[in-house]
Formats: sequence, structure tokens, C-alpha cells
Amino acid sequence: MSVKLPTRQLMGSLLLLSFLSAGLVAQQRDGERFSALIKNVRVNGVELHYLEKGSGMPVVLIHGGLGDYREWNSQIERIGGHYRVIAYSRRYNYPNNNAEVPPDHSAIVEARDLAALLDALKLQRVHIVGYSYGALTALFFATEHPERVRSLTMAEPPILGWLSEIPGGQTELDKFMQTMWRPAGEAFRRDDPETALRVTCDYFSGKGSYDQVSAEFRQSLMDNIREWKALTTSRDAFPMLSRDAVRNLKLPILLLTGEKTLTPLRMINDALNHLLPNAEQATIPGATHDMWIEDPERCGQATANFLAKH
Repeated sequence: MSVKLPTRQLMGSLLLLSFLSAGLVAQQRDGERFSALIKNVRVNGVELHYLEKGSGMPVVLIHGGLGDYREWNSQIERIGGHYRVIAYSRRYNYPNNNAEVPPDHSAIVEARDLAALLDALKLQRVHIVGYSYGALTALFFATEHPERVRSLTMAEPPILGWLSEIPGGQTELDKFMQTMWRPAGEAFRRDDPETALRVTCDYFSGKGSYDQVSAEFRQSLMDNIREWKALTTSRDAFPMLSRDAVRNLKLPILLLTGEKTLTPLRMINDALNHLLPNAEQATIPGATHDMWIEDPERCGQATANFLAKH
């Protein structure tokens, strides 16, 4: 089963993906000037590469799925001019080259890596900015170590376990699993990563979109293919997160969302708004889930304004 879009909508999706491709590649090229700032540390039996710039209060940036520290290149100058910014690549993302993955990889594992990274850098309390799966990682970390989080900025964490409790959510969860997640995992088990990427792009940007993007964009996806394999073949990539644990967070929180994001992510964001009535909210006009690539200026400014208050 695949996502079928009307022709006009499909063309819009292909144009959007081409735009994202250009934006992501430009960000990665910009990152060449930051290459001298890349460091690495070994924690929890894995190596984590990270970019560090600036001084002052630390801000940790956590990228999304099929991304890496380069996802934040357009924000480094903005944030690094006022803070000590640390953008790291999660354990199976570029340029890390860690061993084969266990069958239970999840955001809980990633949150433990984050805690160990902060320990290694001797950072006790930090601002955290997380995007997509990076936001889910940040949320698991915050519920376990709230005393170490000065503020939390989240852009659409995929807390998929909540969907079954939301009206209409189970249908969206079934669509996600049947049209993308399970087929991608099955492709990896057949040692066919390109098919895994193709069905992933079909879900997020319209059927056939993978074949329309640049070779450079495809390479950026392949750079992070091991993470996608780790997640889509995991027994529990989206472990249940306690609603009470989230509700009990007593720290400054900013929720970022794209005006045109996917339905299940909008449902989850609405649930977060309900649980966290004191959280600040920012909707990026015209943006999808790929908001940080589509509109880095608005996303970055909303985050900078929030950080300045906390």
C-alpha cells in the first residue's frame, strides 16, 4: 500500500522536496567552514561527533531522523553568537561509525547517550533544542533528568504511542506503519536500503519523490542510513512516554510546529499543548514537518527569542 496523491498535490510535493534538497545541501556546504570545530567523545561504548562554538550558557541541538549535526549549520552563527552551542550527531548518524545496532534501539538509548555526552563535557544544566526524533530524545531525557534542563524547545516529537488514545489517531498510526515504517524495515532486512529510502520519501513527500531529488540530497540520506535502519528494524523505536511524566515537567518549554505538518504530528502537538498549558507555542506559516530546512529564519528566530527569556 502506498500514499496516492492527486497530480497537483504530487507536483507540489515534488517541488517542495526539490526545495528541501537544495536547502539541505546548501546547509551542508556551509558547514565546511565549521569543520575545524568538530570534536568527538566516546561514551556508552560509542563515539559521538559534535560541533561546538561560542561561549556562555550551553545550548544543545539534537537533529531529526536521517539528519546529523549539519542540520543545524544555518543556526550555528545565530545561537553561537550568544551561547555555547553544541550540535552533535546521534550514535548512528554521520560522521559516527559505530558498531552494528541492537534490536531494541530507541529514543531511550539516545537519551542515555545525551546524558553521557553532557557528563563527558562536564555540563550540568543546559538549554535543549530538539527536532523530530531529536525532540523525542530530548523529551525522554527531560522526563528523566528535569534538573539538568534549563529550557526545552521541541519541534514535533513523534510520540506515536499516544495516537491510539487520540480520536482518529489509530487510523493515522496504521497508515504510518503500513505505508512507510514496516515496508522500510522489511527493505533493510532484504539489504535494500534504496527501497527503504524510496518508501520513506513516498510517505513524507509524495509517491515518486525520491527519484526527483538531486544526487547530493540522496547522498545526505545515505550518510545517515544506518540510523534509519536501526530505527525501522527496532522492536520498539517509539517506546511509550508517560503523559504524567510530561505533564509534571516544570520548566520553560517551547513547542514549534509547521502549519502544514502531517496529521499525526499535528495530533501529537495538540496533545502536548493540552498537557503543557504553560508552554509557549510557535507555528511556522506554510511549513511542513521539515520546517527547519524550509524556514530556518523563522524557526531560528522563534527559538532565539525563547532562549533569551530563559
